[in-house]
Amino acid sequence: MVSTATTSVDPTSATYLANREAMLERVSDLAEQHAVALAGGGQKYVDRHHKRGKLTARERIELLLDPDSPFLELSTLAAWGTDFAVGASLVTGIGVVEGVECMIIANDPTVKGGSTNPSTLRKAGRAAQIAQENGLPSINLVESGGADLPTQKDIFIPGGRGFRDLTRASAARTPTIALVFGNSTAGGAYIPGMSDYVVMVKEAAKVFLGGPPLVKMATGEESDDESLGGAEMHARTSGLADYLAQDERDAIRLGRSIVRRLNWRKAGAAPVSDYAEPLFDAEEILGIVSSDLKVPFDPREVIARLVDGSEFDEFKPLYGSSLVTGFAQLHGYPVGILANAQGVLFSEEAQKATQFIQLANQVDTPLLFLHNTTGYMVGKEYEQGGIIKHGAQMINAVSNSTVPHISIVIGGSYGAGHYGMSGRAYDPRFMFSWPNAKSAVMGPAQLAGVISLVSRQAAEARGETVDEESDKAMRAFIEAQIEEQSLAYFTSGMLYDDGVIDPRDTRSILGICLSAIHTRPVRGAEGYGVFRP
Repeated sequence: MVSTATTSVDPTSATYLANREAMLERVSDLAEQHAVALAGGGQKYVDRHHKRGKLTARERIELLLDPDSPFLELSTLAAWGTDFAVGASLVTGIGVVEGVECMIIANDPTVKGGSTNPSTLRKAGRAAQIAQENGLPSINLVESGGADLPTQKDIFIPGGRGFRDLTRASAARTPTIALVFGNSTAGGAYIPGMSDYVVMVKEAAKVFLGGPPLVKMATGEESDDESLGGAEMHARTSGLADYLAQDERDAIRLGRSIVRRLNWRKAGAAPVSDYAEPLFDAEEILGIVSSDLKVPFDPREVIARLVDGSEFDEFKPLYGSSLVTGFAQLHGYPVGILANAQGVLFSEEAQKATQFIQLANQVDTPLLFLHNTTGYMVGKEYEQGGIIKHGAQMINAVSNSTVPHISIVIGGSYGAGHYGMSGRAYDPRFMFSWPNAKSAVMGPAQLAGVISLVSRQAAEARGETVDEESDKAMRAFIEAQIEEQSLAYFTSGMLYDDGVIDPRDTRSILGICLSAIHTRPVRGAEGYGVFRP
């Protein structure tokens, strides 16, 4: 029986309007944070780039994509809160080229010449992981001066993984394409070297393991850029270039032509074509979620604004009520949903989730996790009731589930509850956060309180008196630190999610993700580990 959602949201209520105003402030701030990344190295360097007759990374992507097709940019705030430029001098995302969904990875040469720092490496690695897991062809738009040398100790060893990813993608018959617009030096030379198809721009691309100064130092040989690694040399002599482009637009034209001839077909199931839009406006999500994470909200109201026709078949609605589970359809794709309702996960919720995850695997249905949890319940009664083993069952089910997972942190996501809801450590295919989201071991006040209690007990054991002023200052310092490190921007900057998103865009983003996921067949687990009774 199909269950069509109803709503109790009152857009005129004081609570709704306060929530909406608070969320709009966060969304506005998010736009400002994104603008920093979109600015690249700043207008000065963008202008310099244009004067050289070059396009920026995003201009190249725009020309590469099919007209009017969406581009899901990923990890936009990578490196936020670090000493590196926000965005990590790289643009990554999923876009449609000649009707084919591709992972696109573009160096931003306006930021230190597109050089690679530790955040760049993590961002590129995450993009490669998404391409590999979902079977997406990848297109590298290359213009990079190589490693940011002062950070070489942090990128030299892990940097080799990128080359491994390219060769493994080729072995898996997942096409890799490199369009080289400028420098591709040192380790960066292996990006075209290990790609299936290579296009180089005449009189602009320079691909060599060592430039003229390094060659002079190493061998004493005198050389110039063109004879050592120019596009025409690689097209006529070394054979590294498969296509020689006359300019950047020609390179993009050739790249699109390559994709057109891939004979690419999706192996996953196609979506239902005649699905209905939700009955309720996504705009209303802004007023549903409280700005205070301690105030609960009904996730069914969010679900009703995400799924097709607002139809949600809830599973076990009377049991484990602080976790909502059920099946729905989203942009024509089947999906199972787990959404935290009241924050805390008890034994009933853990057991309910375990069963539901197994059921979704039996029917080859992807899972969507909507996080808003403070974690698993603690206390003598709950420990005696088996909260550890029940939580372990849920985590076991999540860990060994083989259907794709998508996680969105729509509120708080704390402690082992973050794990049970398929947090980053559990490799969801995609993970996003709303701008109000927070993630940490526990809340700032709780964590500071725990440290204070432990410190007090240690002092008492030594026969010392606790300095209350020092303890108060210590707690305030820790609370402020944990609050900052819990913010969505901070965790996104560390690549712990794939981006902070406007809540109103959630349905569209989920549609793109589900489409990418279904590039390959969805198959559920055929077995699990031992579930402790």
